[in-house]
Amino acid sequence: MQSEINPANITSSKHSKINLSPLPKCFTDIGRRTLVMGILNVTPDSFSDGGKFINIENALEQAQIMAKYGVDIIDIGGESTRPGAEPVSLEIELDRVIPVIENIKKSVNICISIDTYKAIVAEKAINAGASIVNDISSLSDPDMSKIIADSGVPIILMHKKGTPKDMQINPNYNSVVDEIKHFFEDKIKLATDSGIQSDRIIIDPGIGFGKTVEHNLEIIRRLKEFKDLRKPILIGTSRKSFIGKVLHLDSPSDRIEGTSATVALSIANGADIIRVHDIKEMMRVARMADAIVREAKC
Repeated sequence: MQSEINPANITSSKHSKINLSPLPKCFTDIGRRTLVMGILNVTPDSFSDGGKFINIENALEQAQIMAKYGVDIIDIGGESTRPGAEPVSLEIELDRVIPVIENIKKSVNICISIDTYKAIVAEKAINAGASIVNDISSLSDPDMSKIIADSGVPIILMHKKGTPKDMQINPNYNSVVDEIKHFFEDKIKLATDSGIQSDRIIIDPGIGFGKTVEHNLEIIRRLKEFKDLRKPILIGTSRKSFIGKVLHLDSPSDRIEGTSATVALSIANGADIIRVHDIKEMMRVARMADAIVREAKC
């Protein structure tokens, strides 16, 4: 089933109150090839790359490397959402992400996503040059819907159970896929009722966010079922702990092969966007998977 994305509508909004840069042409390829979102955490405590890119110069260099390898989107986050992470203040998050967005926007021609659940951060990030909001709380901030509706930028709605601090304490579901689908049905309705255009909504089942190893594997196995919602699907498995548990690998940097398997199978099962750390390797995985699954040109 074709995902409900209309690129012509995505790039601008008649209700826009925020100065926006147009989305890159790559968004017209949703459904024809897998988009690759590179992770750029400007935090000291992210589970895989904490502290590596908190310096603006290092962050900019990494963004340029991502652009060189051909990523479609750079996802910038200023607050760790790893299991057990503590929230940070609004001021700290803004201080981390806004200068990075501004500097990347000046030097790299690429789509920027802001990974935040705070409406004020989203608004300021959009003004600084971000053109997608990646909201792990799925509009929990009551002001977020208006920011998205007024700006016209796409939003990624993610499922999670609990908060990063407690989400991995005995997560339980009667049927994990069915419950996540019902969650998205409610959140999509909330979004559209709030004025967000339906074709600007992307869904992320939230691998590792309040799920056991078995839950995560089942989500990937049954990913096609989310196509019933007619929204592009983003999947984020990169280096996550469930891979380490399956393969008995403690270090996130040792999980590239496991990540490759989850990315390839997610694409085969309907993922439209993959969110990854290991850009060079996962670009190749995505292109190979696309050649098989989507019959994309080599």
